[in-house]
Amino acid sequence: MKISFVTLTSMAIASLPKRVLASELTPTPTCDDDAIATPPQIEGPFYTPNSPQRNSLLEPAIVGTKIILSGQVLYSSCQPITRALLDFWHADDGGEYDTVGYRLRGHQFTDEKGRYFIETIVPGIYPGRTRHFHVKVKVPNRPILTTQLYFPGERRNRGDRFFMPELLMALRDTDDGKQASFNFVIE
Repeated sequence: MKISFVTLTSMAIASLPKRVLASELTPTPTCDDDAIATPPQIEGPFYTPNSPQRNSLLEPAIVGTKIILSGQVLYSSCQPITRALLDFWHADDGGEYDTVGYRLRGHQFTDEKGRYFIETIVPGIYPGRTRHFHVKVKVPNRPILTTQLYFPGERRNRGDRFFMPELLMALRDTDDGKQASFNFVIE
């Protein structure tokens, strides 16, 4: 049975308890009249273009704590952005990046409500950094947003020179890993 991105997103959202949707997983940042654009960050040395299109970065040999990250891509007017391209990459559980292939790398497009959904693992600690995901967000007729998403409660956040609290994901533990949320706001 082939499951579409929209089905996965709907399934993931539907599986969350209503109290979680209302409080613990409020996407960061929220979109309101004072919506602030998601700040850019450095690309880093490990970006690889032409990643495969996929919503799950999990493969048989990958070990680590499973995490599902979801959210929306929105204009600062809070309108969802359909077909925005999101390209994700991150270190493995041991803090290593794949420099020869596409392990823990992939891109996808938002649905008609600007939603995205990615299933992967919590990245390990890369030397000198805190835990983070890299992402590029490409919206038609706008510059590419290259940024990073951070984990709340990490002791290394304070010592990471690139860390920005505006890029913290909402995060909670689940029975089989973690659930995270982040909304990208584009000027």
